[in-house]
Amino acid sequence: MAQTTVALLLAAALTGGTAPAHSGLTPAQARTAALAPVSAAAPVTNAAKPNLRACYDGRCKLTLSKAVRFKVSPRFGVTRLSISFNRTSVRVRATGPGVTSQAVLGLRSTGSVNGIGIRVVSLSRTKAVLRLAPR
Repeated sequence: MAQTTVALLLAAALTGGTAPAHSGLTPAQARTAALAPVSAAAPVTNAAKPNLRACYDGRCKLTLSKAVRFKVSPRFGVTRLSISFNRTSVRVRATGPGVTSQAVLGLRSTGSVNGIGIRVVSLSRTKAVLRLAPR
């Protein structure tokens, strides 16, 4: 009900009209409500960000919607992982002082970089789901 009222008020404000009679608001309230910011109009695509800190120990599950970079424990001989993907492959690049290691993986494949195992659980143009585990 409240979202409908806000939408009607916003439409009235944009067209220079007044609030519909069934909105239950006075014209002054309608103008104030129409000018107020509407937080209910947030984009539906607000997905939870992956918890990259959980991957520091080399063990985590990641659901990615874009390329990421994060720190990993130096016990793997590298200090940072960079992960990017497209609809057919995932590229995992590990870097550290004087070392670079890389794996390119397809859907449902496994591989590793410097003792960090990677499994591609699912893959599409917009999303990649990976499992990382120390080897």
